[in-house]
Amino acid sequence: MATTLCFDFGNTRLKCAVFVNGQMQHLLVLQDDSMETVSQLVVEYQPNKSILSSVVNHNIAIEEVLASTTKFHKLNHTSKLPITTPVGKPETIGADRLALCAAAVHLFPKSHNLTIGLGSCITYNFTNNQHQFLGGSISPGMHMRFRAMHEQTALLPLIKADHNFPLVGYDTKTNLQSGVILGMAKEIDGIIEAYQEKYNHLNVQLTGGDMDFFIPHLKSKIFADSSLLYTGLYAICEENS
Repeated sequence: MATTLCFDFGNTRLKCAVFVNGQMQHLLVLQDDSMETVSQLVVEYQPNKSILSSVVNHNIAIEEVLASTTKFHKLNHTSKLPITTPVGKPETIGADRLALCAAAVHLFPKSHNLTIGLGSCITYNFTNNQHQFLGGSISPGMHMRFRAMHEQTALLPLIKADHNFPLVGYDTKTNLQSGVILGMAKEIDGIIEAYQEKYNHLNVQLTGGDMDFFIPHLKSKIFADSSLLYTGLYAICEENS
């Protein structure tokens, strides 16, 4: 039985997906990035391989733990990837974006793919039918927009997202929810349409922890998968092991 730990350290949460024989079995939210936490996972799951995608300043010591107990790979711009990155300064590309693009070409090879990640920020990641990651765009994510309106005004409250809100807000809370969630949905649809006008036969993938808030409001045909990033991490780990 082959077990792989795929770590995703993002700006909001630290997560680990457990793959057994190529299938994701568990998705864990970690309390911290301490050596004790990671060592406990190694003892519990006995992994053969591991990979780390990090966009934060994580505890470097955990890399030594993983390297000494598994075939470990840290995802970066020098990794062996199923995509090429003919963009300026490839060393600045976020590891999470590389993993999303790897997942896209793994699932939809030889196709134009627009992969949209809904996390702390929205990332739009385009790979063409030659498996070239050409870049895309980044804009503020849902929680960032809610926080910005609260922190940069005197009276607007900090609210939480909700699935049930009207088009026409009837109080401050629902006005903010409608503005952020519907506004982002229209932004996403607009970006997709712009790519569709330029690239024929475009596949669109949507992923990220906030995607369920937007799926009901999107008119574009999309492939939605909350575990897309981990699919990409597993594929890259296999490529580099």
